[in-house]
Amino acid sequence: QVQLVESGGGLVQPGGSLRLSCAASGSIFSINAMGWYRQAPGKQRDLVATITSVGNTNYADSVKGRFTISRDNAKNTVYLQMNSLKPEDTAVYYCNADVTAIAASVPYRYREVWGQGTLVTVSS
Repeated sequence: QVQLVESGGGLVQPGGSLRLSCAASGSIFSINAMGWYRQAPGKQRDLVATITSVGNTNYADSVKGRFTISRDNAKNTVYLQMNSLKPEDTAVYYCNADVTAIAASVPYRYREVWGQGTLVTVSS
């Protein structure tokens, strides 16, 4: 019913920037919180940043001052602007959303919708 599709990953040198995008599609009624998580090889998936429907944000300490999360509610899209990238930022980045969808006029809440992930590699 609801899908999240990330884009914007790739290879970047240390100190560089990337912008990730995540678009939600389907029979969406509303989207509550959206967020970005990341998983480095051999490690658990960790929170990077979240944003509520009204724009309140939360960041992991490791990315504060370097990453900025934003969203366009009209496009059902969340972004992650990543600046001053470090090799330790290398990971698969996943989009997450709390979505209310509509099916046959009945609302369904999907609290944990995940995208497929996009790889970010920071290396010289």
